[in-house]
Amino acid sequence: MLPHSARPALSLLTALLLLIPAALSGQTRPGPDRGPDEGDGPHERLIIRGATLIDGTGGPPAGPTDIVIEGNRIVSVQTVGYPGVEINEGSRPSGADREIDAHGMYVLPGFIDNHAHAGGAPKNPELSYAYKLWLAHGITTVRGVGLTGFDLSLSEQARSEANEIVAPRIVNYQRPSSGWDRGRINTPEMGREWVQWAHEQGVDGIKFHTHGMEPPLMEAIVDEANQLGMGTTAHLSQPRVAHMNAQDAARLGLTGMTHFYGLFEALMDTHQIPPYRLDYNYQNEQHRFAEVARLWRYSHDRGSEAWDALVQEFVELDFFINPTMTIYEANRDVMRAREAEWHDTYTLPSMWDFFRPNRRAHGSYWFYWGTEEEAEWRQFYRKWMDFLLDFHRAGGRLTAGADAGFIYKIYGFGYIEELELLREVGLHPLEVIQSATLYAAQEIWEPRGEEPPIGTVEPGKLADLVIVEENPLENLKVLYGTGAVKLDDETGEAARVGGVRYTIKDGIVYDARQLLADVAEMVRQQKAEREMDPDGPLPRY
Repeated sequence: MLPHSARPALSLLTALLLLIPAALSGQTRPGPDRGPDEGDGPHERLIIRGATLIDGTGGPPAGPTDIVIEGNRIVSVQTVGYPGVEINEGSRPSGADREIDAHGMYVLPGFIDNHAHAGGAPKNPELSYAYKLWLAHGITTVRGVGLTGFDLSLSEQARSEANEIVAPRIVNYQRPSSGWDRGRINTPEMGREWVQWAHEQGVDGIKFHTHGMEPPLMEAIVDEANQLGMGTTAHLSQPRVAHMNAQDAARLGLTGMTHFYGLFEALMDTHQIPPYRLDYNYQNEQHRFAEVARLWRYSHDRGSEAWDALVQEFVELDFFINPTMTIYEANRDVMRAREAEWHDTYTLPSMWDFFRPNRRAHGSYWFYWGTEEEAEWRQFYRKWMDFLLDFHRAGGRLTAGADAGFIYKIYGFGYIEELELLREVGLHPLEVIQSATLYAAQEIWEPRGEEPPIGTVEPGKLADLVIVEENPLENLKVLYGTGAVKLDDETGEAARVGGVRYTIKDGIVYDARQLLADVAEMVRQQKAEREMDPDGPLPRY
């Protein structure tokens, strides 16, 4: 295995992996080599002309703005006039070998998904399915937690870094014990040894799923990671949350938490342990996901001393919260999630199979999901969102992540829903964009002691950008690949507007509509292989 600085040299390994026959069942296929017609650039000098800029810093939109990119770096961001006033062409930057006319459009920093898995067989055997959906929705960076298998994650990260594949840039987090051949980690000394080894392989950070992990082991791993500048995040799972809740983990020095696990347990008021139903079995996923929603009943209320103290402590510890509300959204309205308008065109039949009720498939727990479960989850979301808003108002940093690939959530589409849910929490749309860009970048790069190279549109930053024809601040739905429905008052007809127009990653311009068309063709081909109508709906039940 090679360290971070030598990652591009993995191309030989990648070439061998790509020789695996596509017909082999159960195999996860790496992204294919980027074709000559996939992405335009990077260019010696690319100029985006006349856009309204939402720069990710939290500042208000401004334009018309010309953005100059040389290679993969932004070199100039220049205001060139006033809205509704003719632009003085003599004052604009020149000398481009490629221009994008973005007058009337909006430019934002590339979005960052801080909770990503790329799937794999049997759900989506080709990783490019996830990659293209992410890019089509303006997602230029994903934090894999983990992305896929250990070795394949490293090789795909290197190939993305070298732009050999059509994929977002990849940040590689791995779970303790991943990748090495020395067995399960069960002592603090082994934990530190694994962290050192993983760091040498080029792993960027650590994702904990604390099932079976005792506090001394987690403390040792977090401490070693902090010394080496590796980020940490955690799913503080129910089997061990009584030993390590979110407050405990933050005090250890964890960079941040993902999901909600451990949060309400840090606010328990009437019990020390959640009062689970007496026939509860964690391996029964309907028990697991139905019962956890009831935590809203057993935790301190908003405005209480314990609530406010936890908010303040998280802020003082610079603790990040990556809530991933979208991945549990189906729990409060499963019919809506199942019938989302993009499924028939963009969801692979193999992924649809995975979503169907199945006692062996993680996240497919719809054994008999009903009104009572949804009512509890709606109450849970109200209290969860109240905490997130109070944390945000106190100066805490929320970041955007989707955890797509489970529970009826599709890559890209689920991420935009997460932005809508952050808006439902109470963030202003500019703050939502800040969570999706600047704050997400800070969660990744601050543990390294580095200024993020992405996350804002400023000179010197990497050229990761999103260009959309409609104003996303007015309606975040225009970021969905299916756009938003709008009445055309001239014709009296409803029409689709929006969808990302271009995604620029590392100075390479991708046509987002073409990426979506590529995914739609993947779905059509798999339907045809199954002798389904290629243009027909997925089977319902």
